[in-house]
Amino acid sequence: MVKLPNFTQDTLWEILKDEMDDAAVNQLVWQCLGYRYDEHTRQWSSDSVAPEWRSEYPEPPDFIDSRPAVVKLTRSIPPENKQLLKEKLGFEGYKIHELTPRKTRRATMVNWLLSYCQTLPSR
Repeated sequence: MVKLPNFTQDTLWEILKDEMDDAAVNQLVWQCLGYRYDEHTRQWSSDSVAPEWRSEYPEPPDFIDSRPAVVKLTRSIPPENKQLLKEKLGFEGYKIHELTPRKTRRATMVNWLLSYCQTLPSR
């Protein structure tokens, strides 16, 4: 397990710009989904993961390498939160020559993280 960065706008931009390690990006999403790393067993636990994720992914999926996993992530974003990359970060998307599955999956992960934050109670 890598040390996770603080969750800030800069962190989200690092993900979008492909400046953050894949493992850290995945682990940020895993933590939000409820996966927990057990230092003693050196394994991920899905005890706190919602049943619709746990049944399909008892082990945390690699969202960057797995199209089915990132599709499920995309579908879990409520319609009203689909444009948060644009609305919250001002992200206008990638240029045509920049489009790769890796970058679009990272953008999906950032949008999902923004949507997740929208569901948290205000402090």
